[in-house]
Amino acid sequence: MPNNEQAAGSAKSQPRSEAWKTALTVLQSAKPPFVPEGAEAMTVLVEFPPGDPGTPPHRHSGPAFGYMLEGEMLFELEGEPERVVKAGETFWEPGGDVIHYQGGNNRTDSPSRFLVTMMCAPGQPMLTLVDDEELARRRHLRAPRPGSATDSRD
Repeated sequence: MPNNEQAAGSAKSQPRSEAWKTALTVLQSAKPPFVPEGAEAMTVLVEFPPGDPGTPPHRHSGPAFGYMLEGEMLFELEGEPERVVKAGETFWEPGGDVIHYQGGNNRTDSPSRFLVTMMCAPGQPMLTLVDDEELARRRHLRAPRPGSATDSRD
């Protein structure tokens, strides 16, 4: 059995690659407004079949950072217009009180798959659904819907 000196010496004699210097590409950089005290990190894979509307309106207890693996997602956060996130693109949510309205599959001909890493508050679920009553109270905070000349929700 080799001793520590032999093990360390063998690592030095291994060929070195310079690829690490260019191997990293920053896909997303964001400064979340907060990270819950004692946050627990969780990475999940989300898969929706073609045309699936996704999770109903909800919020997360902390920030969430995502990467679209396959397909397209219709993504909408409270106060922001909806947008399409395509495979190879990133998204993030600040968490806390912000409602995530949409995250469903934007395509009817292919599935969608994305990874999300969340910083969850200890003892709280990774997401909490928002009821219709709260959605009605916060209606004024939602961005105007695409295709409407004015916000017809008033």
